[in-house]
Amino acid sequence: MTRTVAIIGCGLIGRAWAIVFARAGMTVRIWDADPSVLEAAHDTLRKACHEVGEDPAILANVVAVADMETALDGVEWVQENGPERLDIKRAIYADLDRLAAPDTILASSSSAIVASQFAEGLAGVSRILVAHPVNPPHVVPVVELCPSPGTSAHVMDRAEALMRAVGQVPVRMAREIDGFVLNRLQAVLLAEALSLVAQGIVTPQGLDNTIAHGLGRRWTLMGPLATINLNAPGGIVDYLDRFGPTMARLSDGAARGAAFDQNTTRIIAASMPPPDRVQDLSRRRNERLAQLAHFLKSNEQDH
Repeated sequence: MTRTVAIIGCGLIGRAWAIVFARAGMTVRIWDADPSVLEAAHDTLRKACHEVGEDPAILANVVAVADMETALDGVEWVQENGPERLDIKRAIYADLDRLAAPDTILASSSSAIVASQFAEGLAGVSRILVAHPVNPPHVVPVVELCPSPGTSAHVMDRAEALMRAVGQVPVRMAREIDGFVLNRLQAVLLAEALSLVAQGIVTPQGLDNTIAHGLGRRWTLMGPLATINLNAPGGIVDYLDRFGPTMARLSDGAARGAAFDQNTTRIIAASMPPPDRVQDLSRRRNERLAQLAHFLKSNEQDH
């Protein structure tokens, strides 16, 4: 029996999720509150498939439906991709909880709003969680699974299993925290990056080169903890014994929220391609990410 999921909200992230589920052989029902978005969905999905070398034949698994109730009928999983506004999330989840079968898991792509804020007071709070992807999720596989205090362990087990079944890499969190894991890490790195550029210590290109051709090269293969385990002969204990005090000093002096200011924005924006190139550059990025994903998958090994 074919497994069926629903995509609620067919913007950039919703369409990427549709590809993830469709290429795994699942039936994917898509719905959006804006009829024009829904009408254009299959064309934009075909373009997205072409962009990353995905066989557009998978789109035979994607069905656009006219209303939310039809989208939710009999599905095991709902991936919600609505706007990052709490009032809208609450309204959407009130509808989802009312219309979906009791055993249907309701997952949000939210990158900033934790599930307890929109699941509170709902009868189905135990089946609601955040499944936060990285843009674009059809070529970057990590998904942060963040429960609310009311999310059941059984639902988290099912969520983790489903994400693995569709080829994603689930990161299961034990509890809610602002920003989840990825954005907390990203925020700290970005703050220091912005500060170094604003101080004139390095150019924007030099900063990006440091990551893309330095730290990023290693982090593509393994995370920072596995990396430092290889950076001293005696592993991570040896590394922290040797370099821990230095890293602590640098961390204590690193930039914080003040780095995100308008002056720094102007400095960096002046060195970046103009906004009218963003779409084309994003397309090229996605093509290269797909090539990288294919290479890494073909060379998987334990480390």
